[in-house]
Amino acid sequence: MCGTAGMFVGCAALTQCPKQMLLRRVAAEDALEPSTPPLDYRSPFRNWHERAAVRQSPRRTLREDETGRHYFPPELVPITQHPLVRELSEAVQEEILVQHLYRYLDFTAKLESLVVNRTVLSIAQGSVGVELPDEMRFDAYKIYCDEAYHTLFSVDLARQVERRTGIAPRLPRQPFFLDRLHRLLDERSAADGVLTELLFVVVSETLISASLAEVPDSSEVVAAVSGTVRDHAGDEGRHHAYFAMFLRRMWGQLSPAERRAVARLVPRLIAMFLHPDLPAIREELIGYGLGVDDAHRVVAETYRPEILSQHLAAMSQQTVRYFESLGAFDDARALEELHAYGIRN
Repeated sequence: MCGTAGMFVGCAALTQCPKQMLLRRVAAEDALEPSTPPLDYRSPFRNWHERAAVRQSPRRTLREDETGRHYFPPELVPITQHPLVRELSEAVQEEILVQHLYRYLDFTAKLESLVVNRTVLSIAQGSVGVELPDEMRFDAYKIYCDEAYHTLFSVDLARQVERRTGIAPRLPRQPFFLDRLHRLLDERSAADGVLTELLFVVVSETLISASLAEVPDSSEVVAAVSGTVRDHAGDEGRHHAYFAMFLRRMWGQLSPAERRAVARLVPRLIAMFLHPDLPAIREELIGYGLGVDDAHRVVAETYRPEILSQHLAAMSQQTVRYFESLGAFDDARALEELHAYGIRN
């Protein structure tokens, strides 16, 4: 998973991403009517040994000749565009970009290692409760390797950046999505929790961070960052295709009552993953010397309700289509949830 979809609210590149268009073609090929049985499995990992980042990409290291380049594109960090933030010193503005990179890398490492890989290993071992072809379970081991490598290169790059810049990460105890996921799991029974976490992985692996896909094209960003993001995005295209097919098979094995429950939960999971951590952003701004009132103003004016709603709708478009193709939102309450979370007008 690209990792920080919720961190790019307001990006102008959102609707023009080539990765998004590519995955729309995947959706068109894989989407089925609800009554249609799954096709024979077509592995998206046929060339994994030649193309996976863990098999063919070099270690991304910071170079000495990149003085003046950013550690993250300013246009992808919305608060940097606010007039009150622009009044801060250049050093502080650059630290904001470094901290954003740290959050992205931490988000990626925690998502992949603590959530996705736990579920992927269960899929590979056949203990997730969904009957799958042997080849599909075998491919889950490849995803497991990919996600472990994404964790490794995220931690590796963060350590390099801290040594180079001398800027210590200002990170919460854990990413906001993880707090929200744990609260949701605490509300549910053990049996419901297993399906909920599986569904969260399906949702997170099919959501697209379109603005993240723009990072490799920015010549103003240090090469190690853009290279890392490019490696990550290449792997995640295959993961997206895999979980789109997994969803069809899982859905076909759910009872009518389980399908209704899943459909009604999907909008909450989308919002849980995509909604930015506004309290943490306010605290970060205060840490840079902004007054409390000014920090609240920056957040309120940057993340206006209509912008958040547009962001959720655009970023979740493909995931919603997958569930729609299965008839999930034929259920009136599930459709109401889409509207309630601002995913559908």
